[in-house]
Amino acid sequence: MPADDAQKPEPTATPDTQWGKGARTHEERRFLEGARPRGSELARALRIFTECIKGFRTLHFVGPCVTVFGSARFGPDHRAYELARRMGAEIARLGFTVMTGGGPGIMEAANRGAREAGGRSVGCNIQLPHEQKPNAYLDTFVEFRYFFVRKLMLVKYSYAFVAFPGGFGTMDEIFETAVLIQTGKIRGFPLVLMGRDYWEPLVGFLRGTLLAEGAIDAADVERLLLTDSVEEAAEHIRACVEVRPELQRPRPTRSKLLRER
Repeated sequence: MPADDAQKPEPTATPDTQWGKGARTHEERRFLEGARPRGSELARALRIFTECIKGFRTLHFVGPCVTVFGSARFGPDHRAYELARRMGAEIARLGFTVMTGGGPGIMEAANRGAREAGGRSVGCNIQLPHEQKPNAYLDTFVEFRYFFVRKLMLVKYSYAFVAFPGGFGTMDEIFETAVLIQTGKIRGFPLVLMGRDYWEPLVGFLRGTLLAEGAIDAADVERLLLTDSVEEAAEHIRACVEVRPELQRPRPTRSKLLRER
């Protein structure tokens, strides 16, 4: 090895390689840069199809889920962590599987609460550089390359969505789900925002600007439940699901089954 090379320091993380930034490879970036050779586009379509099948096979038998989202950066010392842990437990007591992104922070808290209550937990990760490892409270874990495939799974297998404080990813999930509800692609899908202090400015913007300008209807805002109460959120989810007899019924938690024996 040349002397100059031997003296070079090890590469350090840059802002583009921090958690949740950049791409693990340049492959996805090239995919989104416009038209590619037709053979390449066909190969990409087959890869996307394969990833969909992987998700379907993994998640088909996990039972009806409630998806919980929030920041991976908020650890046990953050006020939202314990709230998410309690929410995960309450969702499990309703008989639902708790589905998250499978990583640390709010995701870990919700999965942890489900596990402690004898419920089931699922993690749907996305490949990113230095991405979180699966947290220790998962029964099932599946990793995706494409955001849109991951989001498909999070909606397809869930009957409700609970959003805790988070960043762009959480906002993306909130608004994509809201659009699906608004356009009738999904119906009777409870959308809960946990943490009044965090989300009230957003709801205020929806009412004071979007609704006032006629960009949305009042019903689009009313569908959002803004609360700090785990019990209120759980009751809202239960009530919304009960009026839809065509849905697969939630299953009792493992702890409940043990008590009944």
